[in-house]
Amino acid sequence: MTDISQAIAQDVALLIPIIAIGGGFAVAIVAIIFGAIKSMSTHSEREKSRREIAAYVAEGSMTPQDGAQLLNAAPVKST
Repeated sequence: MTDISQAIAQDVALLIPIIAIGGGFAVAIVAIIFGAIKSMSTHSEREKSRREIAAYVAEGSMTPQDGAQLLNAAPVKST
């Protein structure tokens, strides 16, 4: 480890690729984490909607056919 730190102390330009690689990994990790959070949120909201539709059908506010039509509808793409 001391050899690496001595080499960097002698030539600071060696630090640029190390920072670039580390920054790339940091961006990738953040993107993966936020992608997972978005996926979990989407799944949670979809399940919430399914429960609400089932409740409307159960109380008679909506016909079972209307509920099935809503559940089978294609999801709207968000930007």
